[in-house]
Amino acid sequence: MTPRLKQTISKEIEPTLKEKFGYKNLYMGPRIQKIVLNMGLGLDGNDQKILKSCQEDLANITGQMPVITKFKKSIANFKTRKNTNSGLKVTLRKNKMYEFIDRLVNIALPRIKDFRGLSTTGFDNFGNFTFGVKEHIIFPEVNFDKVDKIRGLDITIVIKSISKEHSLELLKKFNFPFMIVYKRTVFWLDTSPVFSAKDIIGIRSILSDPIKVSRILSPVFMDIIIRHLLECLGTSSRQP
Repeated sequence: MTPRLKQTISKEIEPTLKEKFGYKNLYMGPRIQKIVLNMGLGLDGNDQKILKSCQEDLANITGQMPVITKFKKSIANFKTRKNTNSGLKVTLRKNKMYEFIDRLVNIALPRIKDFRGLSTTGFDNFGNFTFGVKEHIIFPEVNFDKVDKIRGLDITIVIKSISKEHSLELLKKFNFPFMIVYKRTVFWLDTSPVFSAKDIIGIRSILSDPIKVSRILSPVFMDIIIRHLLECLGTSSRQP
């Protein structure tokens, strides 16, 4: 079965990017090639019980069995030895890649406490995007009762692109919540006495998608929110 996100690419995202950047054909646009997830275990990698538990968690998150990574050097200060277990890695391609993005954007990231958006500084010169997740338990596939220790993840999205600006625009179409107009709006929400905690959490997690905002926020505050967002967008567009 074709993932929902993959169908959206061919029907909506690719034609929109072609029109915006003036590509001669659809294949000139940015495309996601693979997603790489890394979980560092450090000295815990030598404990077979911990290693097996983390393997199960990462396999549940990605739907694919991870491979074990090794230390390349022995460093006395870090108590690491060459060729001992350092962590776990998973590489996702094709349908599994799109399914993971769908769950990441719509389920996992909104569950991060005090989420302020993803930084755009995570792009390299080739257009690839890397960001970190401090707690792997934001994924609902992880059974919190069986987790011995909360661990972080490094997620790299490898994109075939002309520049990082084109990659950024592609990820925006996937509804990645980047920190752009976000800072001023979140500050305004935190200092405003009229919003409940549920309203503030809802705006923070899905600020980039007004349709989702309308589903979560109380109808009483919808007009206020939309007016303020439009003011922020208008002010930021007028700045040099």
